[in-house]
Amino acid sequence: GKRKRSSTSVLCDSDESQDSDILVRKVFAKRRCIMDEDDSSEEQQPDKTCPTENVSTSRKRKVFAKLKELARKSATRGSCSSANWEDSNSEAEIEEELLCHLPLTPTEGSETDSDSMEDFIVAEDEDDDNDDNNNTEHVKSENQPQQKQLNTSNSELLSYYVPQLSRCDHYVHFKRIVKAFLINAIDDTFLRSLYDGTRQKKYAQDMLLSLHYLDDRFIQPRLENLIARSRWKVRYKERVDCYPDVRIILRNPKNMSCQACELKRYCKFNVLLSGQLYNSKTLEVDDFMSNDKQVLKVGMVCASRTRVYHNLKHFKYKLYVDCSSVAEVHDVEDEPVKDTVERLFSHLEESGWIQKRYDDLEDCMDDADNFQEEK
Repeated sequence: GKRKRSSTSVLCDSDESQDSDILVRKVFAKRRCIMDEDDSSEEQQPDKTCPTENVSTSRKRKVFAKLKELARKSATRGSCSSANWEDSNSEAEIEEELLCHLPLTPTEGSETDSDSMEDFIVAEDEDDDNDDNNNTEHVKSENQPQQKQLNTSNSELLSYYVPQLSRCDHYVHFKRIVKAFLINAIDDTFLRSLYDGTRQKKYAQDMLLSLHYLDDRFIQPRLENLIARSRWKVRYKERVDCYPDVRIILRNPKNMSCQACELKRYCKFNVLLSGQLYNSKTLEVDDFMSNDKQVLKVGMVCASRTRVYHNLKHFKYKLYVDCSSVAEVHDVEDEPVKDTVERLFSHLEESGWIQKRYDDLEDCMDDADNFQEEK
């Protein structure tokens, strides 16, 4: 018997038999690509709607299946690509051969293409202006709830860790401090009970918060900045911190070592320090060596820095001393403490006394912020 060729061959003589002596001429059909038997059988089946589309669909499905299998194999062998160089070359050839069978014309497109690219294609509207407006409104509608939620969370955290801080103006803090000093001027245990946690009412906690705000936000950062930019010695700084009163007097210049920075300067200022030592929180005065004084000769820059530093450092104590003086003048023996404080506070606020002291604090802070470094 004669060996039959593949299914791609076409017999032109239908009368061929095993006993026939007639030579049979075999004609091979010219085809663009090699197809499996399933494809050929599928192609021979009649399709009245669109035979080309069905053939290309089946072809592409097989191509995509082979590509997926090739990608899977490549991923498993990705770590040893240098060792399997020959395999990668053969796979590249197979991939190139498979890509040759992909459709090149729109007529060969199918639902597979559209399905595979749906996730990567963004549909465009005909009217670009309407699309832009809709996108803008959509972005605003998404951002507004998110921004509102963010602001709400921030305010909740702030109110939890530092109560009332975000809702208070600086002047409100200052008025609370004045009221606390008025109370302590009448009842000298009030500030001590605030700091040791004895008083837990809301008004007391608000006053304690304002006192911390004055120390930690207004005064201390500026004092540290003044010291960091200076050449002051530690001993001189401690002297300025201990004495609440200062007088800076101009004297005859003398070429000597400045007693603040210990540098050679034409020192023409005498810094006179005096006053009693006090507690920085409760403002209680220490009577030890109450008449002690210090006189130091400094240069011009150190004298200016001493004035700015001392005014800001002891502003809180000086404010308390002024409030105590007001309370002593307007003290009424039989009146309750709360009523006395409210009456004194209203009088100071109406007369502009509180506003003037607040302006003095701002001037001290501005002087500290604008002070220049030594040349």
